[in-house]
Amino acid sequence: MIKNLLRGFSALSLALVPLLSAPAAQAAPTADVTTLADAVGLVEVTEEDRTGYTRSSFKHWNSGDDKSDGCNTRAEVLISEAVVAPTVEAGCKLTGGTWVSYYDGQEVTSAGALDIDHMVPLAEAWDSGASAWTAARREAYANDQGSAVSLVAVTARSNRQKSDQDPADWMPPSPEAQCRYVGEWVSTKLRWDLTADDRELEALKAYSEGPCEDTIVRYTPAA
Repeated sequence: MIKNLLRGFSALSLALVPLLSAPAAQAAPTADVTTLADAVGLVEVTEEDRTGYTRSSFKHWNSGDDKSDGCNTRAEVLISEAVVAPTVEAGCKLTGGTWVSYYDGQEVTSAGALDIDHMVPLAEAWDSGASAWTAARREAYANDQGSAVSLVAVTARSNRQKSDQDPADWMPPSPEAQCRYVGEWVSTKLRWDLTADDRELEALKAYSEGPCEDTIVRYTPAA
């Protein structure tokens, strides 16, 4: 009887060992929240260098966050940002749906009329530190859905007007969009530990100390 009880306690002890010794589940990283002015102050300033840049250095679009849905990153962003959800047909063909391109305030009802813009363009990211990254990290950057502001669905026209320019040379044509844009630009730079050049920083400071002084920046550093 006593031996049976001892065996029972021993078995229970062994069963508990993995539970007691297992590492605690890691909590999801929390976002850093700060004013735009303070966020701009966190961006390191260096000279930019585009030597060796090619768009193909950043693999995109890949199979997206959900590897089983048959949609690539572009399609997943379109589905996520739709104000009226599109129908997702075989092969992830999107029909119907409505989007609002915040750069220019345009309502769009055709997925084909939209571009998925990298908030900080790929060439600008290369200039600002991504040239030293591994190919895998550049792919992660180019397909980043871990932050809602890294990729944005906008009209093809506004995206192509922007091209690879930073806020010193281009801002959204809609005045109502500009403070949001500056905040999301800085958020992306901080998330990926990217730098800024002197002209870019001066432009960001002008907005942060002027019309956008009340803008709040939230960012979570990329893994």
